[in-house]
Amino acid sequence: MKVELGRCLLKERIQASGMSLGQLAGALQLKPERLEDYIGNKRIMPLKAAVNISLILDCRVEELYELHNGG
Repeated sequence: MKVELGRCLLKERIQASGMSLGQLAGALQLKPERLEDYIGNKRIMPLKAAVNISLILDCRVEELYELHNGG
């Protein structure tokens, strides 16, 4: 089974955590603009960033994007 990434759900995960985008960026030592690029689907999160984000936000990596069956 092949999985395709859909829309980034980072904004929703940040809101659910009660954390701000700035707080998450600080915890990751990234500029908030990088996270905004992920949220706006301008960049795909590297696996390392996705794993760190999921640990901080207490969610699964798979919950950071809509996933679609690609066939």
